[in-house]
Amino acid sequence: MDRDLRAGRLATFGYFTLNGFLMGMWIVHIPGIEHRAGVGHAVLGWLLLLLGAGAVAGMQVTGPLTDRFGARGVVPISAALCSGAAVLPALAANAWTLGAALLALGVGNGCLDVAMNVHAVQVEHAYRRPVMSAFHAAFSLGGVLAALAGARTLSWGWSPAATLGAVALLGVAVAVLAAPALLRPLPRARGATAVSVRRRTPRRVWALAVLALVVMLCEGVAGDWSALHLRDVLGTSAATAALAYGAFATAMTLGRLLADRVAACMGPVAVLRYGAGAAALGLTAAALAPWVPLALAGWAVFGAGLSGCVPQLFSAAGHMERGAAGANVSRVAGLGYLGMLAGPAAIGPLTHVLPLNLAFFLPVACCLAAAAAAGIVRPAPLRADPAAAGSRSPDPAPAGGQRHDR
Repeated sequence: MDRDLRAGRLATFGYFTLNGFLMGMWIVHIPGIEHRAGVGHAVLGWLLLLLGAGAVAGMQVTGPLTDRFGARGVVPISAALCSGAAVLPALAANAWTLGAALLALGVGNGCLDVAMNVHAVQVEHAYRRPVMSAFHAAFSLGGVLAALAGARTLSWGWSPAATLGAVALLGVAVAVLAAPALLRPLPRARGATAVSVRRRTPRRVWALAVLALVVMLCEGVAGDWSALHLRDVLGTSAATAALAYGAFATAMTLGRLLADRVAACMGPVAVLRYGAGAAALGLTAAALAPWVPLALAGWAVFGAGLSGCVPQLFSAAGHMERGAAGANVSRVAGLGYLGMLAGPAAIGPLTHVLPLNLAFFLPVACCLAAAAAAGIVRPAPLRADPAAAGSRSPDPAPAGGQRHDR
């Protein structure tokens, strides 16, 4: 296989790992940052909305820029921006400066998220087989590395500012060093203009975006409510309760490492349909489990089932139109990110009228809806740029998608 292609894939792994590491280091240092800024949990909760708003804004801006200039140029800049913004929350001295810092970090995270996913689509197109899920596994691995590194630096007594400052420098270095390995933009069809002219986003992209919202809503529920479920419903200790999210995250990471092989054999529709169905079964088992081991197994199945779903949605959006991959991925990623924020928030009000475990049937219903609508990710022939319509037949669907329509 071409050495440049291997290098491009390795660089993409690097950027995904970096993104997971940067966001993980922010999460690890939330208590210290909260204390330095002098804000309570309630105020921090509101300020976190700025992190989400910044991410969605960054995604919508970066998508068209990536289509115009190519992922090769946008990814390193986005990675450097996200890395530099990672230190800002640690320097905040009050709620106002913390809010501004989180907004900047959100923008950087959103820019990198879309740009690296667009480049991942380009790598997948070149490989002509599914590779997207493995990149998302690298993101999860970055979070694990952040937890380990953050625990070590905290044990050494490093301040959040010192640690995140070092992380920022490391991130900028990675952004610069990995940049030359990124793939050059795909050649445009004959007769295509420099920039694809698009009047509106295709309906199929919005359908993929809604599915991303539904699936990532479920991921958000696991992140914020899994430990509370074991502690409040099953009466476990805080240490044991933490294993619930650990089971979910570990299974999701392992599942993403395997999902590309499954997609290559069975097709993306099967990954989404059976994955979402398994996730619904796992969460149902966890919600109704009378014993801790069964609940942990349920959370693990929930994570394994969801593991390959989002990568299929991103891949489907990115492969729809070569000249609009950035805009399409930004729509799917943006709405999906809103779902991740909305999931935990939706469970809270439900607990006023239902026990926590029964409130989990909202994400169960979302999983079933995703399974029912899985046909939307069935590969279609790649559309050329609009200006090139009729100049030649479009390339076949990448990643072996033509052979798998189940």
